[in-house]
Formats: sequence, C-alpha cells, structure tokens
Amino acid sequence: MATSVIRARLKLISIATRSFQVVGAKRARISYPRKHFSCQAKFGIDGPPSVRVVSPTLIAAEKEEAKAVLTLFLKKQGLSNALAARVINKSDVFIDHLVSKLHSVHKARYLVGRELTTLEIRDALIPYLEVLLEEHGDIFISVVENFPNAPDIERAPAVTPLISSVVDTRKLKAMDRVSKTGPAGKLPPHITYLIDLGMDLEQIKVVTRRFPAFAYYSLEGKIKPVVEFLLDLGVPKADIPGILYKRPQLCGISLSENLKPTMAFFEDLGVDKKQWAKVICRFPAILTYSRQKVKFTVDFMHEMGLSRESIGKVLTRHPTIISYSVEEKLRPTSEYFRSLGVDIGILLQRCPQNFGLSIEANLKPVTAFFLERGYDTNDIGTMISKYGALYTFSLTDSLIPKWDFFLTMNYPNSELVKFPQYFGYSLEERIKPRYARVKECGVKLLLNQVLSYSDLEFENILRKKMNKKKLQDTA
Repeated sequence: MATSVIRARLKLISIATRSFQVVGAKRARISYPRKHFSCQAKFGIDGPPSVRVVSPTLIAAEKEEAKAVLTLFLKKQGLSNALAARVINKSDVFIDHLVSKLHSVHKARYLVGRELTTLEIRDALIPYLEVLLEEHGDIFISVVENFPNAPDIERAPAVTPLISSVVDTRKLKAMDRVSKTGPAGKLPPHITYLIDLGMDLEQIKVVTRRFPAFAYYSLEGKIKPVVEFLLDLGVPKADIPGILYKRPQLCGISLSENLKPTMAFFEDLGVDKKQWAKVICRFPAILTYSRQKVKFTVDFMHEMGLSRESIGKVLTRHPTIISYSVEEKLRPTSEYFRSLGVDIGILLQRCPQNFGLSIEANLKPVTAFFLERGYDTNDIGTMISKYGALYTFSLTDSLIPKWDFFLTMNYPNSELVKFPQYFGYSLEERIKPRYARVKECGVKLLLNQVLSYSDLEFENILRKKMNKKKLQDTA
C-alpha cells in the first residue's frame, strides 16, 4: 500500500476518532497468547481449515493504522504526544495483537481477499480498547506494554494513573452537571424532563457515572426527539426509563442519519417492522451496533442453514444474539451442541438463548448432570432437539429438584427422553398438583398427558381413564 494512501487513512482515523462515540461495547477479558501474531491468517467455515497468506505490505499498512488508532486513543485519555509515542514504541507485540484482532473480527473479508476500510479498522479496535481500559483501569498501559505477558502491577508505568485521573475528572464534572441546581433551585431542564418521564435522580447519576456524555445531551436536540421517536414506535412510556438506563447512547445518535437507517437495515434482514417496540424493549442496544457486526452474525446464521425469514424471526424474538461474538461464542457453542448430535439451525430458531450460555459454566454441567443419571449423548441430543430450552434452566433451582421429584413418579428414565418438556413446568404449581390428582384417581397416564393438557382436557382424560378402569374391574 502506497505511503500516500496510508497517510490519507491516518488522517481519516484522526477525524473519525475525534467524533467517535463508543456504542455496543461489552465486557471482555484480554487473552495473553503464547505466540505472536503471524502474517498468515487461518480461515475455514466448513471442512478443514484453509490458509490465506496476507500480503506483508497489507500487514505493514494495518500495523500503521493500528498504531494510529492506539495513539489517538491514548491521547483521548489525557496522555501527551510524547507519552503516547513512548507507549507505542514499547508495544510492538500488542500492535501485532490488534492486527490479529482485525483478522479475527473480519475473517470473511480476508477470506475473499478484500482489504478493510479505515472506518472498519476503527470500528473494530476502538470499542475493544475501551473495553480493555474499563477492565484493567490503572494498569491499562502496563497491559499494553507487557503484552503478551500478564502486567506487572508493582512496576506499572507512572503514567497510568493519569488515564484514571482524567476519566475520574470527566465523571465528576458530569455528575455535578446533572445534580447541580440553578439560581432558582431547579435542576437542569433535561434532568427535570427525565425525572418527569419516570427516571429518578439516582438512576440518572448511575447512567452518568457509566456514560458521562449523557450529562451533556441537550433536551431539545438529543433526548426529547429520541424519546418521542420511541413513543411513536409504540414503546410504552413506562419502559422508556429502562431503555435509557440500559443504553443512554441512543440519545446521542442521529435519528435521520443513524437510527432510522439502522432500522431499515434490520428490516431488510427480516426483522418485523411491526415489532420494533418489543425488539427495543428486549434489547435497546440493537440499534447501536455497527452493520459490520450485525452482518457477521447474520452470515453465521446463514452458514448454519437459516433462511432470511428464520433469521428475521430470531432477530425479532431474541435480538440479544447480535451481542454474541461469532468466533468466541456462537461458533464454539454450535460445535458443542453439534457434538451431541443436535441440528444447529433448528436449535438457533427454537432457542437462540442457548448460544449466549457459557460452555464451561452452563452447558457442560447440564450435560454431566444427565450423563451421571444414566443417559447417553444420543439421549441428551434427542432431549435438546425436542426441547431447546432444556439447557437454559438452573441446575440447583430447577433441574435437580424436578429430577428428584421425577424419581418418585414411577416412570422409567426413558420417559424424559420422550418428554423433556417436563423440566419446563413449575414443580409446585403444575407438576406436583397434577401428579397428586393422577394418584388420587388411581389411574396411570403418560408424562406428557399429565402436564401438557389444559385443566379441562386433563380432567376429561382422567374421567375416561377412570371409566375404563371401572369397566375392567367389573368385567
């Protein structure tokens, strides 16, 4: 890549970064790889992994852009040019890590040989740096300089408190702005408006502490137009405070240039335009994710066999799926369920919540629970295929108590393979009362007959069973 092109990109980064507002960033811990990033990025969707050699010239250009992003990020946190340059000079391995991050996030782009734009590089790296700063705080620079080794907290550079100091000062000023009364003893107009809307001052302070820019949004230019737009979509007024509390960044996004085009983009992907109020209430952050991030998730669902219509239904019912990392969450979870013999496309459609669960903390313990009770992986695969929500239940609060009661019901274990929905019913309000009624009538029903029918249908079945039993007894 020519030097003039690199310079032009760096200039664009500088302009874009000054106006950048971080949206959609989620907490994620940095990993410390044992090996440095290689100029060969391995890719593969189905079948054995393929290797595509990335041009050394492109790698060099991307490293320069990563340096520029990191430099501007450090300066934004309050470091001088000299201090930022000193950190950059000590951070070659971390710069390689940032380039590796680009190749991970935009794997599909590299697979077809397409270069990233400056904005795509910025959108991938700046939210990541923001998350690392939030995660590591005062030792952020030590993390950067010591990568891939864990930071030496005792020898952390003296400049790191400066970042914390600048951030703390900004938060204090923002907090003062939202709580300080004017000469007439009144709070600022935008704070009064939010309180009238249903937020209390403590909630507003929490939002401001988490996102200081919220204190500086104007009432007429930012907050009120977004609130009225949400109300026009059908969002209940009572839900507005919760939405702003979860995603205050919405008020800083242009309606005409961002929010409405983003909604149109999702509608093109199949999201039901009539359901926007419910979608936003479920996951307000959906409108703050970049199109590249959304497309990456949608491409994955296509890869798993979902049609456009099915993808639209998933995004409408469970928009939170957009927040799941494809490479760190969706793909590993898919591989885990596939190892149990589950059709991933069907599971994605029926219960996308599964793909937000931790493999180690949630999925493996549930699998072990059933294996320890005599079921094999084929049984477990059949159960999850029939009842997608099976893995979403708590072991201690749901699965174990219901299993213990099941053992008293005199059914064979295979009955749960036929009817795993058993675990979705309330133990106290459905399972125990229904089974007590069956015992009282002295008849025997299949497990699904005990639980899945309405009260009227259940009583009719009991009556027929009792009449049949009487006839048999008198014969």
